[in-house]
Amino acid sequence: MYKLIKRDGKAKRGEFHTVHGVIQTPVFMNVGTAAAIKGAVSTEDLQQIGTQVELSNTYHLHVRPGDQVVKKMGGLHKFMVWDKPILTDSGGFQVFSLAGLRKIKEEGVYFNSHVDGRKIFMGPEQSMQIQSNLASTIAMAFDECPSSVAEREYVQRSVERTTRWLHRCKEEMARLNSLPDTINQHQMLFGINQGAIYEDIRIEHAQQIRELDLDGYAVGGLAVGESHEEMYRILDAVVPELPVDKPTYLMGVGTPANILEAVDRGVDFFDCVYPSRNGRHGHVYTNHGKLNLFNAKYELDPKPIEEGCQCPACRHYSRAYIRHLLKAKEMLGMRLCVLHNLYFYNHLMEEIRDAIEAGNYKAFKKEKLSGFENNA
Repeated sequence: MYKLIKRDGKAKRGEFHTVHGVIQTPVFMNVGTAAAIKGAVSTEDLQQIGTQVELSNTYHLHVRPGDQVVKKMGGLHKFMVWDKPILTDSGGFQVFSLAGLRKIKEEGVYFNSHVDGRKIFMGPEQSMQIQSNLASTIAMAFDECPSSVAEREYVQRSVERTTRWLHRCKEEMARLNSLPDTINQHQMLFGINQGAIYEDIRIEHAQQIRELDLDGYAVGGLAVGESHEEMYRILDAVVPELPVDKPTYLMGVGTPANILEAVDRGVDFFDCVYPSRNGRHGHVYTNHGKLNLFNAKYELDPKPIEEGCQCPACRHYSRAYIRHLLKAKEMLGMRLCVLHNLYFYNHLMEEIRDAIEAGNYKAFKKEKLSGFENNA
C-alpha cells in the first residue's frame, strides 16, 4: 500500500508498505544483479549505508544458480541474508540488451543463454513463476523494451504485445500467490509503460495499464540512447497519466542530476548500475562533481573522498590511499569506492525526501544541480 505524505509541486514524498517493511520514497534501489552488489559489498554493508531496497535480476538468477535452487534455499531474502524489500526485474530488459541472442514471439521470448548458449524460453507466465520462486517483494511484469530509435510501427506493435503480456502476468501472479507452497504469497506486481520516444503511444499505454489497478507503475525504455531532454519530455507527458496514489518507478535511471529532475516530475523509485559500475573504475560522486581517483593530483591528497561524508570510506581513508589501492589493483579500493557511491546515492534520496517535506524542493534541486556541475 502506498501512502502519499506530501507533495511539493509534482514531487511526491511517500511511504510504500510491503510484507518486508516500509519503503520511504523517493528511493534509490541498489542494484545486485546476481543477488550481490558488484564490488565485494555484503548485505551487512547495505544495512550500514542506508539501503532500503535491493534489486536483483530475474533472467540472470534463472540462468545461474537457477530459481529452483533459490526457492529450495528459502527464497532470495534467506539466500542472500537480506530482510528488507527486494525488487526483481522481469527479464524484459534482456529482450532488449541481448538482441543478438533472442527471438520474440506472441507466446514469449526464445533466448540463448549468454553464459553457455543453452536455449531458454521466457514468457509472462515463466517470468512470474521465476520471480515467485525467488520470492521477491515486488515483481516486475514481463515486457519488451523497444529501442528508443525503433520505427513507430514496430513500437506500436511491441507496446500492444506488452499490454497483452501484462494481463497474462497479472493473472499468473494471482494464481501463484494463492498456492500453498509459494514462499511470498503477498508478492506485488508493477506494470511497465513503454513506447520509446513517441508521446502519444506512451500516453495511450499509460491510460490502458492504469486501469489494471496494479501495485505500482514503471516507466521503462528510457536511458537507452535518447537524450536527457527527450527523457524529461516523455516523463512530462507520461507521469501525469499514471496514478498519483501508486508508486512511479523510472527504470535504469540514472545520474544524480537525472534523479533530481525525475523526482521533480513525480517519480518515486529509481535504480541504476552507475554508482557501483563507476565505483569499480575509481569514479566517485561528490556534491561538487565526480572525481576520477586515478588522476595523479590525488597521489598525495590526505582528504577523504568528500569532507563530512559518513560513508565507511570517507570516515577512515584518504583519497591518496584509495588511489594507491586502485592503482595496485587491490579489491579494497574498488570496494571502498562502491560503498561511497552507494552511500552518496542513498543519502541524496534522504535529502530529497527532507526537501519535499520542507516544501523547498525547487530550491534544493537548483542548489544540488549547480554543485554537480562543478569539478572538485
